[in-house]
Formats: sequence, structure tokens, C-alpha cells
Amino acid sequence: MKNDSDGIDKKNKKINRIKDQLAKLRAKLNASEDQQSSIPSKSKPKKIKSEIKYKEAKKKEAKIKAIEKKKAKEAKKKEEIKRKEEEKRKEEEAKKKEEEAKRTYEEELEEQLTEDEITGFQLEKTDMDKMCNRVCEIIADYETNGVFQSELWKKLKLSSRDGSRLALKLERMGMITREKILEKERWTYKLIIKKIPISTKSLEGAPCLTCPVESKCSLDSEVSPKTCQWIEDWVILELKNK
Repeated sequence: MKNDSDGIDKKNKKINRIKDQLAKLRAKLNASEDQQSSIPSKSKPKKIKSEIKYKEAKKKEAKIKAIEKKKAKEAKKKEEIKRKEEEKRKEEEAKKKEEEAKRTYEEELEEQLTEDEITGFQLEKTDMDKMCNRVCEIIADYETNGVFQSELWKKLKLSSRDGSRLALKLERMGMITREKILEKERWTYKLIIKKIPISTKSLEGAPCLTCPVESKCSLDSEVSPKTCQWIEDWVILELKNK
């Protein structure tokens, strides 16, 4: 009986020891599980914070990009306005230069002089009636083609200023017209006759001036210019000379 009870005690002790070991193992497992479960709970807030910071950084970056884009757009707009203003300024300058190039010395002179100064122009020590007649006769030789004023002033040995004032005077008198034309990339004038002045040369050689029967000559008398042979011969001769 004693042996049986000792065997039972040993067996119980062994069972208890095993139970203790199992309890310790369970405790270790529970501790391990608790430790593992506590790890995610600590890292989760960090992960959330990291995501928030990332989103905030993205928003900030997007905002900066939007501001930079807006600034670039405004700068481009300003540049475009500046470019258009520069183009407009250059266009106005080119137009001004073109207008200035078209302006002639005569136009400037015409602005400077009064009408009295133009019509009353007088060359020193010169019979202006004879000078005007001579100029008109030269221009008349060119008929409707006209003559360049610079060419005419060279023939008459006049300065550009005197010649221009004389042309303005003749235009005001209704003797000539001035046609503005572009010649050799320069604006100038062609002078065209409008009214040929009466010249005494047309009477030179006329038989009437020395006619011995001039006192008896009339349209209705026997001696008449209608039937005068001398006049007829003179007219024919003049036509041949022309």
C-alpha cells in the first residue's frame, strides 16, 4: 500500500510540474502576444502623422506651383504687352521717318513763309517779270512732260532756296503747277506749264512795225491784214523757224 501511495504522489508531482511548466509557457505566450499587439498600436499614430505630413507637403508644393504658374503667366502677359508697345513705338517711328522722308524742302519752306513773302519774292538786282517769263518759257518747252526743278535751277544758276521760292511764286500766280514725285529715292517736284506768258519775241520781225502803209491799214479798207502778203510771208517764216 505504501508503494502504491508513493507512486501516486510521484505521479501527482509530475503532473503538477507539467502543469506549472504549461502555465509558464502560457504566460510567456500571452506576454508575447501582448507585446506584439502593442507594437501596431504604437506605430499607427506615427504612420498617420507621416501621411498627414506628406499630404500637407503635397498641398504646399501644389500651392507653390500654382503661385509660380500664376507669376509666370503674369510675367508672360507683361512681356507681351511690352512687346506690343515696342512694336507700336517702332511702327510709329518708321511712319514718322517715312513722313519726314516724304517731306520736301519746299513744304518746309512753305510752312515758314507767309503768303506775302511767297508772292512778293524778289531776287536781288533782277527784273522779276523778265525772270518769271523766262522760267515759264523754259518750262513751256517741255510741254506737258514738265521739267525737274533741280534741272531748271541749274540752267538758271539759282540756289535751291531761291529756285524753290520762285516756283512757289509762279504757282501762286497760276503760271505753273508743281507735281510731287519720287525720283532716285528722293521726293522732288516737276514743274509743268499752266499758262504761257505773252512774249515780245512773238512780235519781233512783224512787218506791221515797219509797214509804210500802216496808217491806211484796217479790216475794211483796201489795205487789210486779211489780204496782206507781207503778214502771210512773215507767219509762214515763223512757223518754219519753230
